[in-house]
Amino acid sequence: MNDREEFLIWVNNSLVRAERAQFDGDAAPRRAIWSSGDDVSVLGAWRNAVGRGELLEAFDAVAASFTHCTDYAFELITFDVSSDMAYTVGYERISATKDGSPHTVTVRATQVYRREDGEWKVVHRHADTM
Repeated sequence: MNDREEFLIWVNNSLVRAERAQFDGDAAPRRAIWSSGDDVSVLGAWRNAVGRGELLEAFDAVAASFTHCTDYAFELITFDVSSDMAYTVGYERISATKDGSPHTVTVRATQVYRREDGEWKVVHRHADTM
């Protein structure tokens, strides 16, 4: 299996599971797939963050506003892997309860990843609602 195939398996399993959990009110899986370094950033659909501390606060705040995720799908538009760096561009389609009301949204998301100790970790996310 080559690096691209291995990365795609990680995206379709670990990343998708973590994102779905986030929109079901659980930030822990998303925290686990992000780099623990302080050089992380999010320009998010709901919140921005720079640095690990702000990132964790943002994840907790977003998770606290969502529950009952009934659907999460990641439509990958393009991606690439180059040694220990990778990126994805795609659409996230989310159906969940947000702040007590049913909510369905499509988010455009670009993410950057780095391999740390043999595992893929997210280091940057830029997302916006459509």
